[in-house]
Amino acid sequence: MTYDAVGLDQGIVPLTPTAQELEVNSIVPPHTPDAYWLSPYGMPGVGSTNTTYVVGHSLEGGASPFNNISARARAGDLLTVTTAEGQLDFKVDGVTTEYKETLRDSKIWDIVPGRLILITCYAADLWGKNIIVQASPVPAR
Repeated sequence: MTYDAVGLDQGIVPLTPTAQELEVNSIVPPHTPDAYWLSPYGMPGVGSTNTTYVVGHSLEGGASPFNNISARARAGDLLTVTTAEGQLDFKVDGVTTEYKETLRDSKIWDIVPGRLILITCYAADLWGKNIIVQASPVPAR
């Protein structure tokens, strides 16, 4: 995934949340500087049947692919996801914050085929809030 506006150029590792995490929509990725695709949900590309989620940590004083999202992500930004089928371009529809304890009830978990959601810690409040980037596919020309 590349997201030039936030300085992100990162490979994505598949992550299968536990049944309990899926049941309560509360997923904590491993504490590594990786970005994770939540594999039980959607896969980006033609024929997508669900939302695609990519999650990762923002780390205070450490390197993480999502560190700049809180400060730099804006509606209208473009990002690219590269899959075995090729490159898929997305346009950011919105950037919001959500309290960690209410994220499980957020509308981001609604099924929207083709949509891409990035979730990370909100840099100004790493322990209390998440920042959510919602993006839609850019139609092929």
